[in-house]
Amino acid sequence: MKRIKYILLLAVLFTLGACQRSQEERSRILKIYNWADYIDEDVLAEFPEWYKEQTGEEIEIIYQVFDINEIMLTKIERGHEDFDVVCPSEYIIERMMRKDMLLPINRDFGDTPDYIHNLAPYIQDELNKMCMDERKVTDYAVAYMWGTAGVLYNKALVSEEEAIACSSLWDPKFANKILMKDSYRDCYGLAIIYANADRLQKGEVTVEQLMNDNSAEAIATAEEYLKKMKPNIAGWEADFGKEMMTKGKAWMNFTWSGDAVWSIEEADAVGVELDYVVPQEGSNVWFDGWVIPKYARNVKAASYFINYMCRPDIALRNMDAIGYVSAVATPEILEAKIDSTLENYSDLSYFFGPEANGVQVDPVQYPDQKVIERCAVIRDFGNKDDLEKVLEMWSRVKGDNLNTGIVLLIFAVFGALFVWLVVNKVKKYRRSVHRKRRRRKLK
Repeated sequence: MKRIKYILLLAVLFTLGACQRSQEERSRILKIYNWADYIDEDVLAEFPEWYKEQTGEEIEIIYQVFDINEIMLTKIERGHEDFDVVCPSEYIIERMMRKDMLLPINRDFGDTPDYIHNLAPYIQDELNKMCMDERKVTDYAVAYMWGTAGVLYNKALVSEEEAIACSSLWDPKFANKILMKDSYRDCYGLAIIYANADRLQKGEVTVEQLMNDNSAEAIATAEEYLKKMKPNIAGWEADFGKEMMTKGKAWMNFTWSGDAVWSIEEADAVGVELDYVVPQEGSNVWFDGWVIPKYARNVKAASYFINYMCRPDIALRNMDAIGYVSAVATPEILEAKIDSTLENYSDLSYFFGPEANGVQVDPVQYPDQKVIERCAVIRDFGNKDDLEKVLEMWSRVKGDNLNTGIVLLIFAVFGALFVWLVVNKVKKYRRSVHRKRRRRKLK
């Protein structure tokens, strides 16, 4: 009996020791979950050295990527992966806060400067419009990149007047020539805006109200218009749209401004001229931000990583690497982005301050004040039942890709294949019976 007790005691001590070692090892690991192609790899690789300089502690990075918000959120909710820092979009941040899934970000960095102060007040204000209870979103999320949703187009095949008009996406002229982002919220907003273009022009409703309307009527309208668009859609893309546009396989792509920047540069290198516009009827302005899940096991390193990403030099390197625009709005950023070879001047006072009311900056990356005024931020639908209805609608839209003729053809092919298999089996059976009879006769 005593021997059994000793064995149990040793087992407990071994388990406790293993857990302690595991915790110690985990404290030297930072697990990051981010969008694909959404950071400068050298910036990521240099963080451990910077972190050691600031804290004296070693750190190792485990880095994973996703390409759809909802897939990321499902993984976080299940808790099978103990990520320390994650980069969701604004409406998912709102949902995560509503579900109490996030920790507030500790901005006590000791002797290290607080670079989070470098974020544009405009973006901070937009995020805090989603405030709930007594909490401010900016206490739980730090904006990383931002941009607009618009139309990337091939200038040789589509005019600017066509690209900027929502109606062109429904024009039979562009059958099978349009790509749509595989993002139900972006597509939903676009469809609702186009369906209510007349009401928008009369001032009866705003872009923000339309994009965030999840009533049964709005859902039905979005489904109707998205299905009407389907003959024009060559594909629903998460990332392959950039390549298809640069190769001229698609003429227009409803996409994010950062992807547009990358595509324009890549296409230029092979002699294809692309451009990007935000629909004149309106669209969404979006933000992605860093958050720390409640189950994070290295909160300190996660906080330092978020702070590190807000350094102006780091922000510039990330922007140059991925084509998206940082939420950091310091004079160094503005100076680096001014391009005196550009003909157009943009009013960026909303982002950089009054000194930027007429500057030569890439309008795809930094939209003019007038463009921003016709955009709005996507909000979380909130109610689970309403969200499920929207997702069911989205599933119907994407899944109903086959017309009746194609469906009948598929059934005919499978039917013929089934008949062929049955006939072959019958033949094999008959041959087998015939062989057995012959053997009996020979005996």
